[in-house]
Amino acid sequence: MTSSSPRGRPRRTASHISVRVAHAALGGTVGVVWLVLPGMTTISGPPVAIAHPAPATSTAAQPREDETSPTDLLLPLVAVGAAGLLAGYGYLRHTRRTRTRTPPTAEPPAPPAGTAPAPPAAEPRPAPTLLPPRPYTPTPDELDRQARAALVEADDCVRTSREELHFVRELHGPQPVEPFARALREAEGELAAAFALRQRYDEGLPQEEDSARRHTLAGITGRCAEAGRVLDAHAAALDELRALDTDPAAALGVAEARFRALAARTGDAQATLTALGERYAHSALAPVVGYVEMAKDRLVTATTRLNEARQAADRGESGHAAARLRSGEAAVAHAEVFVTAVERLARELAAARSMLPAALTGAEAELAAARRATPVDIPPGELRSRAAHADAVLTSVRLELTGGRPYDPLAQLRRIVRALAPVATGRAGVLPAAGRLTAGSAVAGADGFVATHLGVVGAEARTRLAAATASLRSDALPGLVAADALATAARDHAEQDVRVHGPPLEPEPLSYGGPATRRRRETTA
Repeated sequence: MTSSSPRGRPRRTASHISVRVAHAALGGTVGVVWLVLPGMTTISGPPVAIAHPAPATSTAAQPREDETSPTDLLLPLVAVGAAGLLAGYGYLRHTRRTRTRTPPTAEPPAPPAGTAPAPPAAEPRPAPTLLPPRPYTPTPDELDRQARAALVEADDCVRTSREELHFVRELHGPQPVEPFARALREAEGELAAAFALRQRYDEGLPQEEDSARRHTLAGITGRCAEAGRVLDAHAAALDELRALDTDPAAALGVAEARFRALAARTGDAQATLTALGERYAHSALAPVVGYVEMAKDRLVTATTRLNEARQAADRGESGHAAARLRSGEAAVAHAEVFVTAVERLARELAAARSMLPAALTGAEAELAAARRATPVDIPPGELRSRAAHADAVLTSVRLELTGGRPYDPLAQLRRIVRALAPVATGRAGVLPAAGRLTAGSAVAGADGFVATHLGVVGAEARTRLAAATASLRSDALPGLVAADALATAARDHAEQDVRVHGPPLEPEPLSYGGPATRRRRETTA
């Protein structure tokens, strides 16, 4: 099939020119051969005598045999002239066509032998109109990961800043530290709002279209960024107040004094834990299992880092001394969390044990009042079912207390509070007090665990802990029960993260500040 594209035209033009040139060459060759042929056929040697019969005519009447007739030259000349006219006509026609048309594009080289010929080029198309690039829109999963990472980073920044601020306040007093404490409170407020948004998001709110949930995730990330910005803005001023890069001796003395006091408390915590194990059930000590040993490990780390800081300060290496000092302060702070958890648990167990009889009496009064009351919000059958369940729980607790075996006072008090929460009317003030004790113990335990495992605990445990802390401000029994449940869930998630990722490594030299400044001591460590 003959192509109709302009690329075929040069091939036909070249063919016509070659044909014309061939015609002219052929005509010239014919003419030259015609002129030369008579001379080539004339015999130039001496004539050979051949005997012929004598002709009847005389010798004078015969012409000479070597003479050429003019008619023999006429035909070659005509052929040469015709060929010249044809060549001239072809040249003039080619010149006229070349002047009156647009030169075609160059023909691409022929493909190698054995390959398929390239398809004819498509007709040229107008250039498309270029639109400005669209901004990249993250997917919901990407936004969710960004929000989780932002929550973890912001929570780490707030906790690290609070930790260092305790050492600064102990050295300089509350007045110089107030601007930094105010910035820390502002960052804590932004972080609390971000955790509240995350808790609502995990609960399925908002339930509107995808854009509303995207907006919620963007709000979480934005509030975390604002919390970090506030802390970053005050990091340089705090460094100027501490003057660790010029004279770390004073701050080093405070850390060493706190270390010595904590070493004495660790020994007492070991004795306290032994006594608790003899008085209560093993489940009562579960929240602080291994805490004394971990406190001792942190104190060993603190000893090493504080000694290195002292040696670096004596050599005049203030930057190196400041980095080692911050690592030592972090180790001391973690050890204090472990020791304080043991001491707090001992107080809470004693308070729960003394509160149990009053809680049982108050629960029985609440249960009797609930049975006499006319239900408003729930069906009568549901109320009777809840009352029967509460009565069974109270009976079980009484048997546990009078069984003569070690028991867990906090666990028994928690059972009473949770059983009476659906039917309590709030007339017995002992139940809210019992609910605050159990919820406060759970929240403090989860918070200490997260604080000492910052490198591995994820956003879910921190979100539940923040929600439990917010619910702890409630005075109503249902709110306190919710705080207790959320804190228990937070502790479970945190322990699961530690089992998956392993325990954290040695405390890093992190400082007061946000994401941009909290690692400024690592370069000199």
